[in-house]
Amino acid sequence: MKHVVILGAGFAGLEAAICLRRKDYRVTLVSDRDFFFVSPTSIWIPTRELEFAANCIDLKELQEVHGFELVIDRVKAIRARDGEVDLASGARLSGYDHLVVAMGMEKIALPGMEHTLSICGPPENSLKIRDRLDALVAKAGGKIAMGFGGNPKDSSAVRGGPAFEVLFNVHHLLVKNGLRDRFELTFFAPMAKPGVRLGEKALSKIDTFFSRMSIQRRVGKKILRFEPETVIFEDGSRLNADFIMYIPGGRGHQVLIESDLPTTEAGFVRVDDQCRVVFEENADCPASVYAIGDSASLEGPEWRAKQGHIAEVMARTAAFNIVAADSGHSERRGHRDHLNVLCVMDSGNGAAFVYRDNNHGVVLPMPFLGHALKKGWLRYFRLSKLNRIPRLPGM
Repeated sequence: MKHVVILGAGFAGLEAAICLRRKDYRVTLVSDRDFFFVSPTSIWIPTRELEFAANCIDLKELQEVHGFELVIDRVKAIRARDGEVDLASGARLSGYDHLVVAMGMEKIALPGMEHTLSICGPPENSLKIRDRLDALVAKAGGKIAMGFGGNPKDSSAVRGGPAFEVLFNVHHLLVKNGLRDRFELTFFAPMAKPGVRLGEKALSKIDTFFSRMSIQRRVGKKILRFEPETVIFEDGSRLNADFIMYIPGGRGHQVLIESDLPTTEAGFVRVDDQCRVVFEENADCPASVYAIGDSASLEGPEWRAKQGHIAEVMARTAAFNIVAADSGHSERRGHRDHLNVLCVMDSGNGAAFVYRDNNHGVVLPMPFLGHALKKGWLRYFRLSKLNRIPRLPGM
């Protein structure tokens, strides 16, 4: 039985493990935590619309269902050319036939980041954001600033949608509590047009949300640093707030940068269309190596973005190509033709469906229904991953 080691149990790693187990591979899945965190719906934890536990899936339960080997440990070092992976516990993985890197990405650190919290940081941050909001609601007034940044070395390494969604949901929470007029809400970002990768129609819709919700904007100025309750911009201007949520741009994981894997200027592992790692000529590795999800470089149009559904596309692509190579089949699949931006942008009492590819740009307002549909997706995702209901194609 062929053995595959998968590093990381996020959207990409878990999907790859499930696909390869269905083909009777021996799979070892390495994760630094014992649960899968459903990040797209974590936006409701800060407003208490969703409990933390309800947004998690126990990896041991997934292990029992799918039959992969589960190792809860942190990856310390990767030596692909030696066919070895060192773990923080001192354990070493070797002798595998294929290595799949799916460790996600790290965040670009700005000075003073300790004065902010991120909904796209460690899962526990969602609870800290909730507690900070609770304290402000108890005071019945204050200033809240939420924003995101990017990576000038890789335009795909940005998480903008969750910042919009949390901000819109906070607005809705304050309205429900009769406190909206006592709070100042501000969105900030260094880009002149944050959210434009979703398309001009979506950007116009976001602007409409901002105006309708009386959310102030501070955009187009580079963020220099953070101080307690303050954002400092490059031109010396300041944004004061009682609470600051900031989602930094992404960069390659430090373990990957320090490994013998080829990486881009932004630190992401270089892969081809088949998700196979692109080593220089004559590089000799005892096992084939793939990189998927946020760990991998994402080549394509300027609007491309690292999203969960793209991570799963890459996982299925890598799994198919691993099986094809081992079976002696010549057919290979690529992931780049499937690139798109897909988002159900929740506003607390509704949502907007946003889709973009090279040929189309769709923005579909879904008042009331959209919020319920996104909540329904969370239940569907959990049950389908646990094999309790069938998986719908493309979902």
